[in-house]
Amino acid sequence: MELLSTLSMKEAKEKVRGIFQDLFLKAEEVSIWEAIDRVLAVDVISPINVPEFHRSTVDGYAVLSKDTNGASESLPSFLDIVGEIEMGQEVNLEIKSGNTCYIPTGGMLPKGSDGVVMVEYTELLEEKTVCIQRPVAPLENTLQKGDDLQEGQVVFQKGHQLRSHDIGVLAGMGFATVEVYQKPRISIISTGNELVSLEEELQMGKIRDMNTYSLSAAALQDHAMIVRAIIVKDHFDDLKAMLEKSIEDSDIVLISGGSSMGTKDITKDVINFVGEPGVFIHGIAVKPGKPTIVGKLGNVAVYGLPGQPVSAMVIYQVLVRDLIHSLYGIHKIQPYILGELTVNISSNMGKEHYVMVNLTQEKNKTLVSPVYGKSGMLTMMAKSIGYICIEQNQEGLEKGSNVKVYLF
Repeated sequence: MELLSTLSMKEAKEKVRGIFQDLFLKAEEVSIWEAIDRVLAVDVISPINVPEFHRSTVDGYAVLSKDTNGASESLPSFLDIVGEIEMGQEVNLEIKSGNTCYIPTGGMLPKGSDGVVMVEYTELLEEKTVCIQRPVAPLENTLQKGDDLQEGQVVFQKGHQLRSHDIGVLAGMGFATVEVYQKPRISIISTGNELVSLEEELQMGKIRDMNTYSLSAAALQDHAMIVRAIIVKDHFDDLKAMLEKSIEDSDIVLISGGSSMGTKDITKDVINFVGEPGVFIHGIAVKPGKPTIVGKLGNVAVYGLPGQPVSAMVIYQVLVRDLIHSLYGIHKIQPYILGELTVNISSNMGKEHYVMVNLTQEKNKTLVSPVYGKSGMLTMMAKSIGYICIEQNQEGLEKGSNVKVYLF
């Protein structure tokens, strides 16, 4: 039996990134209506100042700030009203000392004014006079031209993943379209004579295919495009034919099952037979997921993932997702929550161990408890909120230890 020459997960990630450093995603232009969660292929530079004019941030009265010095309820300042600003209108009015005008939130500041007194601190005495009961400092309650964005400013850098509020900023700068990376194309192949699809009748000895659906869903969360998701029997020629088809129209191919050292585990042999340079990783020092395979065919990444559902998903989240982020140029810190471990957890030295966990809140503590089960149990990850990682050089973690919970 062939022995696996294992790498650490850190070594595996570095090796995959290095070997696929020439794999690039092309750019495409999309409407901002379709740009949510897409990754920018270029820097976005503001073509304008935002705002493009000095404006008020409150409803009130535009003033020369020096006219309000010392104003109070007991000793107010009295100013003559010389006009009213309308929303969305260019203003030609000029405010001189002793004068003011009403201005709504967002209204254009009249020439000469350098502050706005909130309407709450004023009292209209008669139609043309207002009583100012509180002073304002220069530029108080105003946005000056370019305060938000300046013309020529890099607003979003290449590799930024657009969020809902970013779309609003793009619209505010006048962008109807934006240049983003094309979605990575992923084919997902589940192997196994025992697997049946949702459309087939479940017979004794057979099991429903789970990995095709969970891996597809994970890839969609990473904003990939699913080219195909299909079951293939454990036959060399069948897997070979599907792999050859998949590398023609995919950037990444995921093959679940067939990556261990059993007599019917043919993924490595098929990858090496189909093309060059073939498999360059077979075995990672992790639990679960040790027999993971990574190969390269032309410039297509091919992963042989364990058939056990938890193992397959863990390797996807830790290793496959890392390559997808690398293709996008995303440098994300995986979100985590700090918590206190409720029990001792043992682990074997030499393997990075991923343990599914849940969180509970007790007074001011976040408590972390393992979710027990085997890697073939369908609901193990569904019952978990995330996982903790026990490092290769640790024999385990003690109850009461502070740990990072990486969220799914």
